[in-house]
Amino acid sequence: MDTSRLRPLFSLFVCFLALALSIPANAQDKTRYANIQEALFNSGNLSGESGPSNVVWINGGQQYSYTQRNSDTNASEIRSYDPASGEDELIFSTSDFNTPGTDETFQYDSFQWTDDSRFIVFQSNFRPIYRRSGISDYYYYEVESGELNVLVKDAMTAELSPDGSKVGYEREGDLYVYDLDSETETQLTDSGAKNFYNGRFGWVYEEEFGLAQAWSWSHDSQYIAYWQTDERDVKLFMSTDYSGTYPEYVEIPYPKVGADNPKIKIGVVNVESGENEWMDLDLQDGYIPRLYWTARPGTLATVWLNRPQNHLKLHFFDVQSGEGDLIMEEQNENGWIDVFDFFAGINHYFTFPKNLEEFFWVSERDGYNHIYRYDYSGELTNQVTDGEWEVTNIHAINPNSEYIYYTSTEVSPLERHLYSIKFDGSNKQKHTRETGTHSINMDENGTWYIDRYSSVDTPRQVELWSTTGEMVEKLVDNSEVSKYIEQHVYAPKELFTFTTSDGQELDGSIVKPIDFDPSQSYPLLLNIYGGPGAQGVYNSWESSGWVQYLAQQGYVIANVNNRGSGGYGGDFEKIVYKNLGHWEAHDFAETAKYLSSEYEWVDESRIGIRGHSYGGYMSSFSILTHPNVFQVAIVGAPVTDWRLYDTIYTERYMGLLENNEEGYAQSAPTTHAPKLQGKMFIAHSSMDENVHVQNTMQFVKALTDAGKDADLRIYPPGAHGVAYNRESYVLLYKTYTEYLEEHLKNLQ
Repeated sequence: MDTSRLRPLFSLFVCFLALALSIPANAQDKTRYANIQEALFNSGNLSGESGPSNVVWINGGQQYSYTQRNSDTNASEIRSYDPASGEDELIFSTSDFNTPGTDETFQYDSFQWTDDSRFIVFQSNFRPIYRRSGISDYYYYEVESGELNVLVKDAMTAELSPDGSKVGYEREGDLYVYDLDSETETQLTDSGAKNFYNGRFGWVYEEEFGLAQAWSWSHDSQYIAYWQTDERDVKLFMSTDYSGTYPEYVEIPYPKVGADNPKIKIGVVNVESGENEWMDLDLQDGYIPRLYWTARPGTLATVWLNRPQNHLKLHFFDVQSGEGDLIMEEQNENGWIDVFDFFAGINHYFTFPKNLEEFFWVSERDGYNHIYRYDYSGELTNQVTDGEWEVTNIHAINPNSEYIYYTSTEVSPLERHLYSIKFDGSNKQKHTRETGTHSINMDENGTWYIDRYSSVDTPRQVELWSTTGEMVEKLVDNSEVSKYIEQHVYAPKELFTFTTSDGQELDGSIVKPIDFDPSQSYPLLLNIYGGPGAQGVYNSWESSGWVQYLAQQGYVIANVNNRGSGGYGGDFEKIVYKNLGHWEAHDFAETAKYLSSEYEWVDESRIGIRGHSYGGYMSSFSILTHPNVFQVAIVGAPVTDWRLYDTIYTERYMGLLENNEEGYAQSAPTTHAPKLQGKMFIAHSSMDENVHVQNTMQFVKALTDAGKDADLRIYPPGAHGVAYNRESYVLLYKTYTEYLEEHLKNLQ
């Protein structure tokens, strides 16, 4: 497709939109949200289309498959697209199939391809357990014959073998393999029991190390490596939604700070012979957060972290003998070592190409996250990238061309851009061209990529590119978003930078009220999260319906990349080590004071702060430790004492309790409860399996003991998000807004 004519049109569109946003149009003539519900459920008009869904690169990266909803039949379709030829082909449609053995139209939740693209395995009837895991039924579809068959019912996870001949799965704590040709099932392990699993994680490993599947096929389809998890000695957390005459309680093994963790072993089973070998690991009360099959047949790599997660070891194991060698190790006395990024969706800091006896590691050993290249003896070949910026993700490694494709913050911590670089660190090239934050979906060879990006001036754009520099197709331009804001009031996000009183430069964002008048005075709400590694401010399009509704009601809404945020280097992020809360609250208070002193239209006597989860922790901690700055706090599902949270997350950032008792005490909002001066609203669910409602109950008692009052709402059936259906979601945000209206906006 010739894209040369599209670029001028797109540039014209961007210029027009930027001009439209800069003109103080008569907002009285534009449509406003009638109520909270309309704002919450119509924000899609601001975010716009996101382009092809569930993209999977197939046939060696020559095509990608994607899903779409057929507008005529309402069927879910899987299609494939060839970037080179432009050919788009229908692969599968739910309208053509009933669920095997029933008269009901087949539906699925997700799917995966074999490496040779002959089979698709569908996950259907998903019933959630934790954040990432659940029980599902699995079906397999042969593309050539067009046959859909039952694979297994009520399994936790399932995955096709790389050669496409078998499917492995975990069911009721044991591993199985199904041969697609002979249609036979073989059980690989037989020791599964209550709170004892082969190929399955418990809550804490899944939540804090970011994986739901606790097993992995070898590249040659000969072995399955797996975690064996023993939670029988882990103390139980119980919760209920209080329904019925005698409420039923849910029990979850949940290790809290200082308590016993699950016991872990790493096994490897030969899928043909059934022989099992345990890897000779000395955990020393540590963790195995990752394992990788190397390019060397029969060699498994394991990543070990000590319990405080500041000492890492990489071992290679011979899976036939279970014997291993230490390949490399790293220690950080001033912080923790990351193995994944929850907020960026990056699950792996190590990359082991399947046909290259080298590996790559993203480490901040020089102060910033950069790519390091190693041989299989553990010798550092070279540092691939360097500079005062961070590599945030590796998308593809091409052993033939010796190029790595990655995103980084080199342009700005507020943006993400795609680069390529040779293994030896030469020939670095920037591929993304437009200003803003880019999210990349790339084939494994680094030939094609789908680029989703936006900026404060440009709504989300979706483009298909070749790494040779040609835009293959403009997939989504979201011109309908600009049409929408021509007819509706819209408050754009603006970026700012300031320096704190102690000399630290911080990046922030601000949304001004609709009908903004600099001669007027407005309340300010800091809408924050603030947790380690997270980032609240990007150069990206503002599309939150609730933020827009608050702007319509006359609020200034702001956020800041506080110390502890990712993207700014190790010193900036790890200053919070063993001292959670202090620097984050300091920076939130500094942001509020800066805005109210820099702009006369920000009323320093009407400043609120709102957050959920870690943000709930920070909103409560900030109003308590900076009572002269914040008048109102909206607190959602807060941690109020880190001694009540899980081992892996908390000890990573706070260290072991016996080594930092004072730090734990001073980081707890319960400790500072007597300092409350303003108004506080707390929302929590009694069924929150992540941050237990115990946090809120102990906090409320601490407030009560100090003669302090707070407003409390409990949503019993909800999980960590508090709300549990559409009605409760609307009510929650309606209550938030009314609370701000009464206690902040109308504060006398």
